[in-house]
Amino acid sequence: MGQVVTQCRKDLLIQTPYFLTASRNLLLILARNPVLGKCKTRLAAKIGDHAALEVYKILLEHTVDITKDLPCAKQVYYSEQIIDIDVWDSGLFEKKLQHGADLGQRMQDAFQKGFKEGYTNIVLIGSDMYDLSKDDILQAFDKLQENDAMLGPALDGGYYLLGLKQLMPAVFENKNWGTASVFESTMKDLQGLKVGLLAEKNDIDRYEDILNIPAFKPFLIDLRP
Repeated sequence: MGQVVTQCRKDLLIQTPYFLTASRNLLLILARNPVLGKCKTRLAAKIGDHAALEVYKILLEHTVDITKDLPCAKQVYYSEQIIDIDVWDSGLFEKKLQHGADLGQRMQDAFQKGFKEGYTNIVLIGSDMYDLSKDDILQAFDKLQENDAMLGPALDGGYYLLGLKQLMPAVFENKNWGTASVFESTMKDLQGLKVGLLAEKNDIDRYEDILNIPAFKPFLIDLRP
């Protein structure tokens, strides 16, 4: 994890990883508002809108659990409207609204605002990664110190995490978002730069993605004749 800097308090010593004290770190979380019929539409085609909404709520709660205690600034970007009282504690997460015609524009807008606010290491995640852990995000910030960018490749050909130290507009342009070409296309945009990769993980988009996860067992459909 790198060098450790010790911070003194009257009653205890807190050890903070060096990479979280050396510069301003920001975690961006892109989240959809949990609205019936607008969440996990590809999954809903198999299990129905109500079940898909419940699955997404579990994913939201998981994302909150793995990020709420991270020692960095955290901003959650809502897709439709900002909700004052919900799973995202306003004392822990700064709440903002996504802007842009597609996913690339929305991500670029969030990164651009973060760098303008003075953050020097920014990591972005979504809210549909049940495989993602707090340690994965800490590792991304850690490795970003020695790389120009960080990517977490997803099994479906996209990516679940993006970390940057400066705005790179090409990364957000000319992509067929939601397809298997996104990760490969992004790597081409980053050619010539030092890119760190996290472990490949599975995001939740389709019915097949929830089959082997116990938390989603109540939402599996019985395919027996």
